[in-house]
Formats: sequence, structure tokens, C-alpha cells
Amino acid sequence: MFKDYNMNQIILPLDLEVKLHKNDIAFSIHHLVESIPNEAFAPFIHHTGCPSYHPRMMLKLILCGYTQSTFSGRKIEDLTRDSIRMMWLAQGYEPSYRTINRFRVHPNMKELIRQCFVQFRCQLVEEKLIDQEAIFIDGTKIEANANKFTFVWKKSVEKHHTNLVEKSNKLYDELLEHQIIPEIKRESDEQLSIEELTQVAHHLEEVVDDYTSKIEHSEDVIERKRLRSERKTPKQILKQVYDWIIRKQKYEKDFEVFGTRNSYSKTDHEATFMRMKDDYMQNGQLKPGYNVQIATEGQYTLAYDVFPNPTDTKTLIPFLNQIEENYFELPKHIVADAGYGSEQNYHDILNKRKRTPLITFNQYLNEQKRKYKNDPFKTSNWVYEKENDVYICPNEKRLRFQYNSVRTDKAGFQREFKIYECEECTGCPFRTKCTKAAEGKNRRLMINENWEQQKEEVRAKLSEEKTAAIYRRRKIDVEPVFGFLKANLCFRRFSVRGKSKVTNEIGLALMATNLRKYAVRG
Repeated sequence: MFKDYNMNQIILPLDLEVKLHKNDIAFSIHHLVESIPNEAFAPFIHHTGCPSYHPRMMLKLILCGYTQSTFSGRKIEDLTRDSIRMMWLAQGYEPSYRTINRFRVHPNMKELIRQCFVQFRCQLVEEKLIDQEAIFIDGTKIEANANKFTFVWKKSVEKHHTNLVEKSNKLYDELLEHQIIPEIKRESDEQLSIEELTQVAHHLEEVVDDYTSKIEHSEDVIERKRLRSERKTPKQILKQVYDWIIRKQKYEKDFEVFGTRNSYSKTDHEATFMRMKDDYMQNGQLKPGYNVQIATEGQYTLAYDVFPNPTDTKTLIPFLNQIEENYFELPKHIVADAGYGSEQNYHDILNKRKRTPLITFNQYLNEQKRKYKNDPFKTSNWVYEKENDVYICPNEKRLRFQYNSVRTDKAGFQREFKIYECEECTGCPFRTKCTKAAEGKNRRLMINENWEQQKEEVRAKLSEEKTAAIYRRRKIDVEPVFGFLKANLCFRRFSVRGKSKVTNEIGLALMATNLRKYAVRG
């Protein structure tokens, strides 16, 4: 006996909500988007043309698609016809893939995604899923939607630009020396600008035109032959100058695109070439990508941002600024790994933000090892006589203070050093182990007192039971989020180009991981 099955029976359409499980992720998406204030959707309103789909519905569809690891606009469109939860969220509408793709890269989408994170955090606080005691910061590199062989390197451009400047200056001097062109007014003696090269080209054109006119009016064959021979040189130079103008325009455009970076991709100018963790060829190949920074608590992403520079150190301060301006007030503890440990970052968190940085520095783990503590050649193990301001090396020689030094990095941050020098290194049996200074020169020691004080504060905080427990949570709080994103959600490569669009897409992907975790919280 079988249950009744009849394809000819008329079945009235039901409310699709009854088909969904009570804990279905569609309900989490629905409640999240509905909690966003109406003001956030106001920029999408237009009073001309065909009425558009409601942005709430579009946002729900895209978030739902991303939670199902569906990032293609065409596949999301298919889901609106195949998936019950998508059909319920769309309420019968079937927007095309073009509409979906246009919506998710819309400039106003950034504010909607920000509101998603703000409202989602409010839900977490209300349900006491996070305690707001600390945030855990980390970054990962995600490959850009760009050809990996379309690289442009800053050093290469600088080299070619320098050669062009040298050749153009040399040529200009030769033209003046041979009185081929008159002297032009220059802005700088270092290099010829594009406008000045254009003036040189105009003067050369006049010279070439003059020769051409003489050739046309001359009836003497020998004279015409001589004039053609003389015209050949300025004509070749003119061609060279035009080539330099084009190249110089390209180089200046390249420098503008580079900014502070050392490379960019021709297919996505805002992507930087960097080493990815997924190095399948095991050859350290550089690929165009973006550095994604996230702040988490309870394995939920609470804030994010995208940076073009591959190192994490320089991203912390702008990321914290972004969090304070757009997401929430910073909690008491800011936790991150050693990649963020620097004097500038410690100074910013301790002195400006009045927060506690639970951020290790490069040598923190090594300092805990017995081998490091027992190494007499580590300067941190040397005896320091505070009253005399003297360090004592393993050979019992004294390193006395010589002078102060100030160094300024590319970002403009100044670091102050005290320089010490050993009284005598000649004949020292430990010289090869202690210093790489040339023979006849003594060992010098650079001490940054501010940096040493900051490291001591970090050591003290990480030795306390409470703060040490918070720091230990870092690896089980922020690291799994990247696992959820790349392994579970299968989001390993961007599908859009340009930083603004990439920022929108990673925001949708991170919110999708949040919703997947939130929906199964039990």
C-alpha cells in the first residue's frame, strides 16, 4: 500500500513559511534585515522609471545566497526559483542576476552592510552571547579577482623612470649644445616635465618641417640628398621624444596608482601582490589580493575592513579608527598576535585610546624559552647598572652611553634610541659571537627605552591570570572565523574588482558566517 500520489490533483499554494524549520537560517536573515532602520534604505528610493525591488528583499536574498556558499548572481537567481527559503524571502519575486549584481556593488550598499553588523552586535549583546570585555583582531589575505601575471612593480617603474630622466636630460643638453633647438624655461633642473618634453617636441617638429620645406623647394639632387641626411637625426630624435612623453605619462600614472604600495595588478589596480597562505606550488608565488582585517568576539565578526598592504602592523591603527567611527566603542582589552606588536601600536592603544593591549611582540615567545634566557649574548640578558647607565657584556666590558638618536619611519613615527658603545672589543674571545662590527670597531648597542617599557607592560599583563586567560582565547576566537569563511563557506577568492566592491563582498561573506553560526546556536 502506498500513500496517495496524484499529479493531476490541484493543490492550492500555501504560505511557504510553514515549510521552513523553526530554526531555519532564513528567519535569522529576515529578523536581522528587518531590524535595520528605514533611514538606511532611503538612498535607494527613486521617483522615476519602473519601481525597483525593495532593498530589504534584495539584501535578504544576497545574504541567504552567501550563507549557502552561492556567490554567483546567476546561481542566486536560480535559487529564487528552486529554494523554498529563497522563495519565501523573495515573496514570489524573481530578480534577475543583473539586478542582483548591480545591487551588491551599489555604493550605498556599504551603509546597509555596516548596519547589518551594528544590529547583529546589538542582538548578540541582548542575548548575552558576548560579554564586551575584549575584541580579538586578526587578518587574512584573500585572492583578488585579477590575473596573477598582470603585475606592475614599483621598483621596476622607478628604475625605468630614472633612466628616462637621465636620457632626456642628456639629450636636451646635446640639443642645446648643437643649437638644434632654443633653450626652454624649465621648472626644475632635475628632470624635464611632460609639458617641457612637449615643447622640445614642438621645436624639433619645426626643425624637421624646415628641412622638409627646403627639400621640396630644392631642385638640386645632391642638395636634396644632403638635406634628407641632415633631417634624419632630428626626425629620429623627435620620434624618441614622443615615445618618452607617452612613457612618462604612463610612469606618472603608475606612481599615482601605487601610492604607498610596491605593486599593483593591471586588472585590479587596488589589488596588491602578496604571498598567500594557500601556496599550492610551494614556490612562494605572489598573487594579487587584499588584506582582510576582522574584529571578533565569541567567534562572531563584529567589524571588518580591507587594506591593500600585506603586513598587519600598519593596519591596526586605521582599523581601530574604523571600528570607533562606524561600529562600536572599543572594549577594555584589545587582543592580537605578534604581527601587530610595534611601538607605534602600543603607544596608540595605551596613550591615545586608554585601552589595554594584549598584543605580543616578535620575541615574546622566544623569551619564554630556557635557551633564550641562558644565552649570554642576548642583550636582554646583560647586566644593566642603572646608577651609572652602563651595560656589561659577557666579557665583563662596559658599554657606556654615547649619544641619543632619533629615527623616523615612512609613516612619520619617531623612535628615540640611546646609543651605547663598548669600551674595548679588541682581542675579545667572544667577538665573533657578540658582534658583526668590522675589526678595530667596538660593539654598539641601541636601546629604545620607550619600547622596552612597553614590552615590560605587555609581559606584566600577560603574566596576570585574568588577562592571560583573555589572551589565550585569541586562537579559539578569531582564528576559527577564517576557517568558517574559507573552508565551510568556501569563500577563497573575490568575484568583484576594486576596493569598494571588495569591501562590500567580504562584508556579505562575513555576515553569512555570522548568520550560519547564529542560526545553530541552540
